[in-house]
Amino acid sequence: MAEHLGIMEILGIAGSVSLLAGWRLYLCVLATGLAMHFGALPLPEHLKALQVLANPWVMGAAGLAAFMEFFADKVIWLDTVWDTVHTLIRPLGGALLALAVVDPSDPATQAVAFILGGGASLLAHGGKASARAVINTSPEPFSNAAVSTAEDMVTSGLLYTAFAHPLVAGGIALVLLGISIALLFFAWRILRRIFPRVPPEPAPPAVIDG
Repeated sequence: MAEHLGIMEILGIAGSVSLLAGWRLYLCVLATGLAMHFGALPLPEHLKALQVLANPWVMGAAGLAAFMEFFADKVIWLDTVWDTVHTLIRPLGGALLALAVVDPSDPATQAVAFILGGGASLLAHGGKASARAVINTSPEPFSNAAVSTAEDMVTSGLLYTAFAHPLVAGGIALVLLGISIALLFFAWRILRRIFPRVPPEPAPPAVIDG
């Protein structure tokens, strides 16, 4: 990895990590920590704040949470419960990861990164949770596990690519943003067809005595 990253590369990494955290927060924390611990992911000075993720206690907690999420996310409707519980946790985690990526000497940039990182994580989380709610309406039980496994693999691959190749991190962030928006749009349309809005019954005519 290059010793010096430009502002666009840093913002691309921050955006990619934040969006991926909306899918798999604990996997993002664990994979980043393991890559740094084993030297597979050397970080430039700009990203030294992420070194805390290589702490054994942090990796242990992230590993346990990722283990729980791996199985919870593959059980029909339990994944929706898990997503609901993490509606606040994932955006906060994504915001903190984005905060660790940007230059700590610039408070204004860090504030922007925190806000946009949380918003990106919330958007990705919303798209993922909505799509999984649609998949859960399928009568067969295998599509849920297949989609969840694909999410695990894509998240791991894109996370490493974003860190190892900062020049493409911005492109990854844009692709993830487009996917998240598309998932929200299509899930909303499908859920409206599955659960059509029932118009309210008209009020009975008033009866006038006399």
